[in-house]
Amino acid sequence: MPRNADNEPHWRAIAERFDLEPGPINLENGYFGRMSRAVQAQYLEHISYINRSNSVYVRQRFEQGENIQIRRQLAELIDVDPQALAFTRNATEALQSLIRNYNRLQPGDQVLISDLEYDTVKGAMRWLASVRGMEVIEVSHVHPASFDSLMQTYRDAFVQYPRIKLMALTHVTHRTGLVMPVAAIAGAAREHAIDVILDGAHALGQIEFNLAELGIQFAGFNLHKWIGAPLTLGFMYIAPERLADIDPDMGEFHYPATDVRARTSYSTPNFPALMTLPLVLEEHRQLGGAATKGARVNYLRDLWVSQVRPLPGIEVLTSDDPRLYCGITAFKFIGRDQQVMVDRLLKEHDLFATTRTGAAFGTCIRVTPGLVTSAADIGVLVNAITELDKD
Repeated sequence: MPRNADNEPHWRAIAERFDLEPGPINLENGYFGRMSRAVQAQYLEHISYINRSNSVYVRQRFEQGENIQIRRQLAELIDVDPQALAFTRNATEALQSLIRNYNRLQPGDQVLISDLEYDTVKGAMRWLASVRGMEVIEVSHVHPASFDSLMQTYRDAFVQYPRIKLMALTHVTHRTGLVMPVAAIAGAAREHAIDVILDGAHALGQIEFNLAELGIQFAGFNLHKWIGAPLTLGFMYIAPERLADIDPDMGEFHYPATDVRARTSYSTPNFPALMTLPLVLEEHRQLGGAATKGARVNYLRDLWVSQVRPLPGIEVLTSDDPRLYCGITAFKFIGRDQQVMVDRLLKEHDLFATTRTGAAFGTCIRVTPGLVTSAADIGVLVNAITELDKD
């Protein structure tokens, strides 16, 4: 086990850096993460300063260089060229722009999605196909998935549908926390001349990865989930050698066509949030980065999954293959209404979780621990599931 993953005093001290509202135990940390108290204080200071200085600061200093420095620091975090990154409000905005502006498609081509993609990504791919005269191919994954089953599903699709030119792929699926074997899938896609647009919304800050090693050239990410930034911060990645394959967004002209920032809409950003990012990235590094954060939430995940998987009325939908899971995991009460069971978790056990729908396996309950979650909180969850399973 990685150092400190099970060290409760260590993580209790880290949890004390965050302000928590009294209420139920929150096991729905996948929607967005918390800012630390220090980040929140700096963010509020930046809001006040921007409100006072207005465009004088923004025009004279921020736009003239400070934003370039911030982008360079972000690029260092994921080991890419700063010229490959453009800030967006979130991963969804980045992915929509990549999809609608991808220019290497012709009428009659096919695009590929799976049942596990984020609904907005599915919608964007379907829109792309409808306006360009293409066909959407959708595959469904069995659960719990295995490395081999995932690879076979994609290999079969690539052979069965030879006109596929573009596919969406989610690194960490938001419904079940399944971690896709991105490098292997992207490698198989390349053998069939298929480009991949990667949804990295839940991966950044929770999983260590290198985009070049993954073979990914187009991706969208969030900074407000596992990195600890304020809401409204995400970014787009386009490998510099592939920039010409993504058109400027709706004719965007504020940046030249050779600038990746032309691939997203030009608008007034959340300056105070961007100004806070250097502190966010420094705190992320001080905590040990994705390796340490990921090890902690994986440990908490294993605590509850190992105890509830044997229960007769419980189906855990996420594999225990360490290559295929992270801190997020989904389960079902077999034969029960999952929303009713989520409501009972809250009403009877003071536990807050959420249901996820839209996959072939139906509705599930997603459990997502966070950096403030304790082993004791997980114990409450295990006892609650065990009691409800007996009903």
